Amino acid sequence: MPLVPSYIKKLKKYKPGKSIQLAKAEGGDKKYIKLASNENPLGASPFAIEAIKKTYSELNRYPDASGNDLRKKLAKKFNVQTKNVVIGSGSEGIMSTIMRTFLLNDDEIISSEGSFIGFRVLADASGRHVHWVPMKNYHYDLEKMAEKITDYTKIIYIANPDNPMGTYIKKADFDNFYSYVPSRVLIILDEAYYEFAKFQSDYPDSMHYRYDNVITLRTFSKAYGLGGLRLGYGFAHETLIENLNKVKPPFEPSLPAQRAGIAALDDLEFLDKTIKTNKLGMEILTSAFDSLGINYIPSNTNFITTIWKDNVEADHISNKLLEKGVIVRQLSAFGWHNGIRISIGTDKENDIFINALKKSLKTS
Repeated sequence: MPLVPSYIKKLKKYKPGKSIQLAKAEGGDKKYIKLASNENPLGASPFAIEAIKKTYSELNRYPDASGNDLRKKLAKKFNVQTKNVVIGSGSEGIMSTIMRTFLLNDDEIISSEGSFIGFRVLADASGRHVHWVPMKNYHYDLEKMAEKITDYTKIIYIANPDNPMGTYIKKADFDNFYSYVPSRVLIILDEAYYEFAKFQSDYPDSMHYRYDNVITLRTFSKAYGLGGLRLGYGFAHETLIENLNKVKPPFEPSLPAQRAGIAALDDLEFLDKTIKTNKLGMEILTSAFDSLGINYIPSNTNFITTIWKDNVEADHISNKLLEKGVIVRQLSAFGWHNGIRISIGTDKENDIFINALKKSLKTS
């Protein structure tokens, strides 16, 4: 019997967006802006920063294993009970716990090919059979996904809105899809970009779908600017939450993360500024793409994905931008070899990116 399972040997290591530190190590100590990882360009919530500072004298202590204060705060904000809330080290941390809690040996998973790479790594690492259904016009093909449901199906994963496409599933389409899903099948609705998409009238906010077999996942990484803390949360039926809490590591998230999350939920001014900055930045970038004749996918997130002729052109543009100090995300790792994803930045960062893009196009 091999020490490392064959399905682990076949895994492709997750490749994150290039960090500024790595860019400097490879390209010299010049100034870079990073528009690659869908981070909040305004930084972290000021309320959260102050809350973190107050934990310094307590860092020798383990955090509350139940995370009760943060769970109570989330329950109040979203009008559920504390027993319906789970917290973890980012949404991916909770996803990992879901896999370990509910999957049996013969269970199968269904999701969309080319969607969130973090879930793909977790699904492939589980060793279970996964049905990766190709997208249709850069959207989840729910009809084809429904056709893949069998007696062995246990988990269906849907990112809504999707990363890296930025598209979302409409309420009517989700309602129709749900009618085909047996109650024994668990649906993970990953709403990492909920704060940016919730303004769409046909967006199916999953808090209105409190079905027994639906788990909603959200994060503090995007709108609240706490990506470095790794803090996510989820809502589900109390039976699901009870069993998740049996399996998840007892002292996650960390003490600073829990306190920061509690404070960030009260920082409505920062959240409002984030949403407005993102909306304006999206308008600026799409207007520039239109004037330059660049194809892009309309997005309801804090990023936008551009589509190029082929992988050669996408590689060339992303490399030229990097030479000019702008880090973006070429999407080959996601399976979109001709795609480049750009995070919305500050006004200054957006201007730098557009000017660098114009110069890069002249050399393509």
